Amino acid sequence: MQLMLTGHHIEITPPLRAYVEKKMERLTRHFDHVIDLHCVLTVEKLQHKAEATLHVRGSNIHADAVDGDMYAAIDSLTDKLDRSVVKYKERQRDHHAEEGRRAVRG
Repeated sequence: MQLMLTGHHIEITPPLRAYVEKKMERLTRHFDHVIDLHCVLTVEKLQHKAEATLHVRGSNIHADAVDGDMYAAIDSLTDKLDRSVVKYKERQRDHHAEEGRRAVRG
C-alpha cells in the first residue's frame, strides 16, 4: 500500500507520519487489495481534521474525522475506514457468492 500524507496548516513531523502509518497498517489486515491511500491532515482554529481516500480495485472509500486533538482524529478516521473496508469486502464477497449460486442452479 502506498501512503501519501499531506498537511494543511500543519507540519507533518516524523512521529506524526509514523503514527499514521502504524494506524493505517490495520486496514491491510482486513483487506490486502488496497492500491493507495491519500491522507490529509488539517488544522483550522481549534479543530483538527483528518480525512483519507482509500483506492481499492473498482472503488474509492472516503472518510473524515474532526476532533480537538490530531491523534484522536487519526484514531477516529482509522476506525471509520476500517468499518468501511470491512463493509466493502462483505459486499464483494456476497456479490461473487451470488454468481456462484446462479451458475450451479443453471
